[in-house]
Amino acid sequence: MKVLLFLLTMEIFSSCRASDHPISKEAHMQQENIIELVSKNDIEAVKNALENGATVNAQDKSKRNLLLLATINKQVAMAKLLVEKGADVNMQADNQDNAFLYAGASGQTELVKLYLAHGARFDLFNRYNGTALIPACERGHVETVRLLANTKKYPIDHINRLGWTALMEAVVLGDGSKKYQEIIQILKQAGANLQITDNEGISALQHAKNNGFTEIVKILSN
Repeated sequence: MKVLLFLLTMEIFSSCRASDHPISKEAHMQQENIIELVSKNDIEAVKNALENGATVNAQDKSKRNLLLLATINKQVAMAKLLVEKGADVNMQADNQDNAFLYAGASGQTELVKLYLAHGARFDLFNRYNGTALIPACERGHVETVRLLANTKKYPIDHINRLGWTALMEAVVLGDGSKKYQEIIQILKQAGANLQITDNEGISALQHAKNNGFTEIVKILSN
């Protein structure tokens, strides 16, 4: 009787182990399929895949989830669908990008607003230990800067690995043109600390003077 029970148990165990691989393989294929569908911006196919069990937070080989991929490709409607289905706006890839950080850096204000409304965290940073605001300032994305700088509790004075705040980055890496003047004005009005210096003790005002950015010097001096 004991031998029979043992053999029956082993048979059940073997049967369970045998079924593991096909299910795992099927799940892997399903994940690859929905990643491809997102890359093709096939909204209806993605919707059907999600309704049939595909995971909304599937990731590619670089750990980029579907929402980050849609954000990189500037697929607004796709991003809205994924968020509606529960996509994680904070899930970080191997390079530390996530949908919120990338949207800010690339000036996709509509998506930044969407991700803020769906729980975007302010304590997750990119590979430079920077916020979404810092590269938005560097690249001159005025409306994105306006939105983030005026978002309640947003870390406007966060210092990245280079020793720069959003304000400092706009001065040091900007070209002093009107859009950067506007960004400096937005940051100032939003309460950015104008006295924070870089790792060498140089202020944003001094950098502006050194670069010959006359209008920015005026903004920072008044």
